[in-house]
Amino acid sequence: MTTVTERAAVRRLRHAPEDRPMIVIWEVTRACALVCLHCRADAQHRRNPHELTTEQGRALLDDIAGYGAPYPIVVLTGGDPFERPDLADLVRHGSSIGLHMALSPSVTPRLTRDVLDELRAAGAGALSLSLDGNTAATHDAFRGVRGVFDATLQAAQDVRDAGFRLQINSTVTRANVHELPDLLRTVIDLGASLWSVFFLVPTGRGEMLQPLEPQEVEDVLHWLHDVSDLVAIKTTEAPHYRRVAIQRARARDDAPDSRAPAVGELHHELTAAVAELRAERHTAIRRPRPPIEVNSGRGFAFIDHLGDVYPSGFLPHRCGNVKETGFRDIYQASPLLRSLRDPAQFEGKCGVCEFRDVCGGSRSHAYAVTGNLLASDPTCVYEPTGQPEH
Repeated sequence: MTTVTERAAVRRLRHAPEDRPMIVIWEVTRACALVCLHCRADAQHRRNPHELTTEQGRALLDDIAGYGAPYPIVVLTGGDPFERPDLADLVRHGSSIGLHMALSPSVTPRLTRDVLDELRAAGAGALSLSLDGNTAATHDAFRGVRGVFDATLQAAQDVRDAGFRLQINSTVTRANVHELPDLLRTVIDLGASLWSVFFLVPTGRGEMLQPLEPQEVEDVLHWLHDVSDLVAIKTTEAPHYRRVAIQRARARDDAPDSRAPAVGELHHELTAAVAELRAERHTAIRRPRPPIEVNSGRGFAFIDHLGDVYPSGFLPHRCGNVKETGFRDIYQASPLLRSLRDPAQFEGKCGVCEFRDVCGGSRSHAYAVTGNLLASDPTCVYEPTGQPEH
């Protein structure tokens, strides 16, 4: 049975995930001026002539809006979505039919205050920027272009001044994990409403970087839960953050089935590094924002620049194309997506874990390491204690 503690620790979707997604990511173009080391895509300097046209894009947005309320969040990403001259038209159309439109651009000379004002007026409400280190040396090395770190700090101010909700996205690897406490301070100082921490999936150019070891992942997840009273936290490709949230809530409530968190030296290091920040901001402590139960193909879907639909941008298994079949039909009927929404099909530890319904493991990490979408998530250290809860 789902306990009161679990319901409070993790937000449940307001609708059945097999009926509709909560978030749809649309890669409107793969063109981008940056060469990010961790990018899943082979970004190009020119737009692909076969990417969805303006009319096809409007038809896609109409199809998504056909779900009715509660409407999915539609995030226009890339590549760099600012490479599309019709971006404001797409945003305007989506917002006019009830969709919640958000943007995830690259920081390039195309990101100007005038363009931001135009997109805000068109109806976009949120915008995310990437910061993958707290120094120019770290971040610019990630992005492949010098000067992007300083430009991102300025862009963050422009984004907020234009009236957007600002989200900061950070990819964590073994090379930058020790910068997380300083990066947290920067995220707070920038006025971000959400910090999305992405756990590197070794795909695309990301194969050149070093992901965290499983115990390091666990330490970072516990640390992120610790600091979620300072800024809202979201994790990407680490759904076991929800398991951590439930475990921490049970331990706090002295639940009989609770176990002490298995944290290591990295957690202690990160915790000590934010002691001063926490002391400074003791009057600004906020109620933590519980994570939400969204996973690849389960409340989440990705559409690439050509119209192909995937469970996520890190799972290269095509489920259909919106030029041939409506997105809603693909999302509901795809055998692959249906399997990802059925935790009983998961294998290994994930298949018997008592948290499988609320977590499910990173399907992208499982596939990247084992070649099996339904395998156990190799980044999770948790050892299940019994049969799954229902």
